[in-house]
Amino acid sequence: MPWDPIRLNSGHYIPSIAFGTWTLGNGNGPVDQIEQALETGFNHIDTAQAYRNEFETGTALHESGLSRSDVFITTKYSGIDGLGIPISIQNSLDNLGVDYVDLYLIHSPRLAVPDIPTVWTQMEKVHETGLAKSIGVSNFDAKDLAVLLASAKIKPAVNQILLHPYVYRRQRPILEYAAANGIVIEAYSVLTPITKMPGGPLDKPLNEMATKLGATTDQVLFAWVKAKGAVVVTTSSKQSRLEGYLAAGDIVLSAEDVAAIDAAGALGEKSGCVGRKWIGAALFGVGVLAGLCRYLNVL
Repeated sequence: MPWDPIRLNSGHYIPSIAFGTWTLGNGNGPVDQIEQALETGFNHIDTAQAYRNEFETGTALHESGLSRSDVFITTKYSGIDGLGIPISIQNSLDNLGVDYVDLYLIHSPRLAVPDIPTVWTQMEKVHETGLAKSIGVSNFDAKDLAVLLASAKIKPAVNQILLHPYVYRRQRPILEYAAANGIVIEAYSVLTPITKMPGGPLDKPLNEMATKLGATTDQVLFAWVKAKGAVVVTTSSKQSRLEGYLAAGDIVLSAEDVAAIDAAGALGEKSGCVGRKWIGAALFGVGVLAGLCRYLNVL
C-alpha cells in the first residue's frame, strides 16, 4: 500500500502514516493497542512526554519482536516536571528502551523558554550527539518558524500541526512557509470533520467521493492530507479501522476533488460552525486532554 516514505531535510525518510498514542492513556491498554497497530502494518509510532505512555510504547516495541530499524519512533519534549531538554530526551530514551529516536519534536512554542533560538540550540545538540536522527517542532506557526530559522544551524525536519479541511484556510500559511523551507508537515486530528463535526458542509462532498472511489469518508480525508504532502498521525482501537487507514494509501484524489474539499472546509470555517472554542471542545473534550491542550497552548 503506497503510503510512501517522505524524505526529510535531514536526509532520513519518515513513514507517511503514523499510529499516535495521544489518547491511549497508560497501563496495559496502550501496550495492546500499539502491538495491534504494529501487527497490522504500522511502522511509525508517535508519542510524547506529555502523553505519559512512553514506557508503554517501549514495552510494546520490545514485545513485538521487531528490530529497532523496523520502526520509526517519534517522541516530543513537553516540558514535563519542569525538566529541560538534555534530561528529558534521556528520560524518554530510557522509557522507550532505545538508544535513539528517529524524530524528536518540541511539542509547542510555549515550551521555548527563555526563547526559541536558545531551546533550538539544545535540540541541535540532541541531534549532534546521535540521540535523535531528526529534530523538529509541533504547533509552531509561520512566525515561530521564522524566528527559529533566523539562527538555526539545523532546520527542523517537520512541524506537526492540527490539520483538517475545516482549519485548512487558517493553517495554510504554515503549510506554505514549511514547503518554502523544506519542512515536512505532519497532520493530527485529520478525522475531526466526521468524528466530531458531522452535519457540516464537508459531509456531501466526502460522501460523494467515498461512493465514487469505493472508499470510506475517513479514507477520503486521509487521501486529502496525502495530496497536501503531509504525514498522517492517527489512531484507533479497532484493527479493521487501522487496516482501512493503511488501505487509504491506495486512494488518489483528483485536483478537482481536493479543490472541492478545500472549498467545503472553507465554507464551514467561514460559517462559524468550527470556531476555535468549538474545535477545542470537540477535539480535546474535558479532563486530561483539555488540560494537555491548555498546557501546550495549541488552541
